[in-house]
Amino acid sequence: MTETYGAEPRQTLAATAIRWFDEHARELPWREPGVGAWAILVSEIMLQQTPVVRVLPVWRAWLERWPTPAALASASPAEAIRLWGRLGYPRRALRLRDCAVAVVERHGGEVPDDLDALLALPGVGSYTARAVAAFAYGQRHPVVDTNVRRLVARAVAGEPDAGPTTRPADLVATAELLPAEPAVAARASAAFMELGAVVCTARSPRCADCPLIADCAWRAVGRPASTGPSRRPQAYAGTDRQVRGMLLAVLRESTGPVPADRLDLVWADDVQRRRALAGLVDDGLVEPVAGGYALAGDRPA
Repeated sequence: MTETYGAEPRQTLAATAIRWFDEHARELPWREPGVGAWAILVSEIMLQQTPVVRVLPVWRAWLERWPTPAALASASPAEAIRLWGRLGYPRRALRLRDCAVAVVERHGGEVPDDLDALLALPGVGSYTARAVAAFAYGQRHPVVDTNVRRLVARAVAGEPDAGPTTRPADLVATAELLPAEPAVAARASAAFMELGAVVCTARSPRCADCPLIADCAWRAVGRPASTGPSRRPQAYAGTDRQVRGMLLAVLRESTGPVPADRLDLVWADDVQRRRALAGLVDDGLVEPVAGGYALAGDRPA
C-alpha cells in the first residue's frame, strides 16, 4: 500500500515531495537526528544568501566554539566577526550574537519554541522564525524562502516565478499544501525547500528529475518564460562591498587595532575607501580608536 501524508487532494504534492526527500535529500549536519534548535538557528542565519558549501565549515567551527547561546553571548562582537570569516554579509554575525544575548536574557538560554517569541528575537525574521519552529520543533508553519516560492508558483499556479519578495499570499499558498499533522508538515516544508534548491531551480530547472512533474501546472501550460525584468547577478569587483570586505579582512586578521595608514594601503581610491570604512563603522562592525580602527568590541590579546 502506498504511504500517504495527507488525505486532501491539495496535499498530494506534499506526499510526493516527502517521498522524494526521503530518498534524495542532501546529507547536511543540521538535518541529523538530535541536532538542537540553536544549531538549526545558526544554520538558517548562515544560509541566508550563502551557498551550503561555504556555510558548512563555518557552521561546524561556530558550533564547536559556541555550542550554546550562552557561550556566544559571553563572546565579544569582534570574536563573532573573526570566526564568521569570509562567509559574507558579516552583519549577520552581530545579529546572531545579539540573538544569543536575547535568548539568554529572555528564555534562560534555550531557543524558544513559540513562533511569536522567535519573531521577537534580534535578527530573526519571518522565514527564520518559521524554519526554526518547523525544523527544530516539528511545528506546522509555512516555511517560505525564494526556492519554495518559485516551486509553489510553478507547480500550483503555473507561473514561471513568484516575484522578488515574499508576500502574505505566498505564506497562505504554501500553508494550504501542508498536511495537518505538524511533524509531517515540517517534513513537507523541508522537502519543498530541497526541491526548489536542487531541482526546480531558477535558471535551469531539471523538470525530468522532478517528482512533481505529473501535477506541475507550469509544465502543463508549456513552461512559459517570465515576463518580468530578469535579475542580473550583482557585480562585486570594484564595488564598495569588495572594499568593505578587504578592509574587514585586514582588521579580522589583526590581533588588535590597525593604524589608519595601514588601511590606506588596502584600496587606492581614497573616497571609496573612506566611504566603505564609514559604512563598516555605521554597521557596528568596526570602531575608530586612537590612530586607527578595530573590530567592534575587540579585546587586546
